[in-house]
Amino acid sequence: MSASLTLVLVMAVMYAAGVYVMLERSLTRVLIGFLLVGNATNLLIFIMSGRPGSSPIVTGTGLDDTMVDPIPQVLMLTAIVINFGITALLLALIYRSWWLAQLGDEGDTLTDEHEAETTDGADETFRSSSDDDDAIAESIDEFERGDGTHSDEEGVDSGGSGAAMRATPATRSRPASVTENRPDSSAGPDEEASR
Repeated sequence: MSASLTLVLVMAVMYAAGVYVMLERSLTRVLIGFLLVGNATNLLIFIMSGRPGSSPIVTGTGLDDTMVDPIPQVLMLTAIVINFGITALLLALIYRSWWLAQLGDEGDTLTDEHEAETTDGADETFRSSSDDDDAIAESIDEFERGDGTHSDEEGVDSGGSGAAMRATPATRSRPASVTENRPDSSAGPDEEASR
């Protein structure tokens, strides 16, 4: 087996330059050095793979004698994938380092979005939410009693049965259990808040 002297020299220069650049403190230079070392490793595996030959596909013929060893090819593909993964990690670290450097003394702390909110505002929000829940419960109760209508039923009137199901809001009555627990619907929001 005879290796190309040019490939050996290129590999040696790439290893030397990669290690030298990786010893710097800058993450960008570490990334460049890692890329050089990774490519030099691929060249090393390529040089050590041996003589050229036919593709490593077993055919059962005389071409199998000149077949090249498939292991170095697999190792090179694996080295390329590992090199790509570590490059992506280093790029993420470089970006995060740059982002933190741009923030300055503030660092990685975030401002509180809800700092200006008071407990009165939160109580009002929850009160309006409970009013919505009450309206939904009332609507479900009306539907279960048969007073409510679907949008499907509004256009269908078979012999007057659909008209009997549709009642105007003025003719609907609420059961006593619903009116006892709920505030008067005619009271405005200011009257309700004063209770």
